[in-house]
Amino acid sequence: MKLDPYSIPYRAGESVVRLAWLLIILVIGSPALGGLSGLGVVVVAWFVVALTYQMAYYYRFEYELTEDTLDIASGIVSRRNREIPIRRVQNVDISRNVAQRALGIAQINLETAGGSSTEASLRYVSYDEARRLEAEIGRLKRGDTTEEATTREPARELFAITPKELTLLGLVGLDLRLLGLVAILLPVVHPPLREPGRDPLLWLATTAPVALAAIALIAAAISGLIAVANYYGFRLSRGEDELQYERGLLQRFSGTIPLEKIQTLTVSENVIARRLGYASLAVETAGYAPGEGGSQSAIPLAERRRVFTLAQSIESFADVDYDRPPKRARERYVVRYSIVVAVLVGIAYAVEWFTGWGFAWYATAALLVMTPIAAHLKWTNLGYDVQEDYVVLREGFWTRTTTIIPYYRVQTVVDAQTIFQRRRHLATLVVDTAGSSGLTGRQPRALDIDEDLAATLREEVADRLQVAVATRREQRRRERLESMGVGTDGGDVEADDHPGAGGDVEDRTSGEEERDSDVNASEGDGGGCDAGDTMTDDHGDGSDGDGSDGDGRGGDGNDGDGSDGDGSDGDRNDDDGSDGDGSDGDGRDGDDGSHHHDRNDPRGKRPPD
Repeated sequence: MKLDPYSIPYRAGESVVRLAWLLIILVIGSPALGGLSGLGVVVVAWFVVALTYQMAYYYRFEYELTEDTLDIASGIVSRRNREIPIRRVQNVDISRNVAQRALGIAQINLETAGGSSTEASLRYVSYDEARRLEAEIGRLKRGDTTEEATTREPARELFAITPKELTLLGLVGLDLRLLGLVAILLPVVHPPLREPGRDPLLWLATTAPVALAAIALIAAAISGLIAVANYYGFRLSRGEDELQYERGLLQRFSGTIPLEKIQTLTVSENVIARRLGYASLAVETAGYAPGEGGSQSAIPLAERRRVFTLAQSIESFADVDYDRPPKRARERYVVRYSIVVAVLVGIAYAVEWFTGWGFAWYATAALLVMTPIAAHLKWTNLGYDVQEDYVVLREGFWTRTTTIIPYYRVQTVVDAQTIFQRRRHLATLVVDTAGSSGLTGRQPRALDIDEDLAATLREEVADRLQVAVATRREQRRRERLESMGVGTDGGDVEADDHPGAGGDVEDRTSGEEERDSDVNASEGDGGGCDAGDTMTDDHGDGSDGDGSDGDGRGGDGNDGDGSDGDGSDGDRNDDDGSDGDGSDGDGRDGDDGSHHHDRNDPRGKRPPD
């Protein structure tokens, strides 16, 4: 099949627009070209050249959707043939800007797991053809026949953004870091600050509030316009086995997110949103490039309770009851922030010493009063909850993120301890999935928990992972047999009875300054690590090698042949997690008052605070 004929002039126009700045520079810098008239000649000539090229591209570009693959042949001089397995497709996205909507064309992007960029992009097909391809790819992934596809129930709307929420989104989306940056740069760029005898800090204290208020209003207006452009008409619907979304004013986006490909759910609340009682929800899949973050907004902004309710309709996790790190972690933050303030005081004093300004450098020492408050706020926003089928991790003050991770999506569990944490017997538990940024980026983590508890939780999460993966694999096997008309004998699946359900655990202790104990367990169709293998290493880099399958980091590699199922027993297996003399679950200093409750406590769970 061919692209839409309107793609020829549109792509040629895109080429001219992309190089418009270069053409202007050439005309301005070369009077011999004849000024504006010369610019017009150059633009027309370039458009003709681009149009000729795009016509050749159009006739040499073909695609075909088969039962198993999407085949694409392209290239004018050098031919390129690609076959993209349908079962590897993670996301199908359709986008149209104003000009494309006027021409009736659209761009369709296909994302596969583990790719460093978009796997395939059709630029451009008719909008009806884009919707047909989206529906057909979804049907083929489900294995539906044409008759079955026509009887599927329509998608049920989960969320539609209101004008009020769209307006608040601009305010909530204000980046507060911009205000801090302006406050730092203002004394440098404003001329009166360089006048002799003027104290920059005193001037900043008297004039900065008005300037910052004006900057905040401008930034809020800009972010509001961006929010309207990006999320106007946002709708989220749920089909039988996928989420469907559409959004955008100037550029309209629509697409599907297969439920079976969702790696994690992330609820985000910045300071302003928390104050107003709002939050946002993002779903993360393995189908996006690392630079894109791998996530899409499922709910850009809604009331917090509604966000958690909708998140539970996607992943059936229980109400969250957080455990916080021990209080000695808070003491660590006080020391850390005090060191930062001391450095700032030293910098301010050095500026006064070398410049001769009447700089009130000692005023920066007043920030020391804020260090206990900042440490407490950081500590109170940390938390974790190890549930029956999910692990929930929370972190952050300026933007608090709550990440919900199903056990069967876990790729690596890392128990890391720095030299500074070691002094206070603390550690960090990192839970890595195929959709997260990897061991070198920002991953969901339980920060600064007790070191003994971190090791216990690492083993517990790893054990639950093995059971969940084995259960999903067995259920998928049964579904395949049933689809072929072969009966199964039923029965429960135990981790010990399934290949790969529980591997040997090897503990080695090293004297390096940073210790990482990681459990890697990923499954897939490739030649990587089997889902049943469990490895723990004590290395400073926290890395464990090739823990994903041969199809890339996520591939189908997070669910491979797996299938759904709780697969884990009800035993929380952590009692109170303490080995000290306290009764609050802190294994090192029981008198610090941190609470680590008994998972078998019959009391009801409370909603996330």
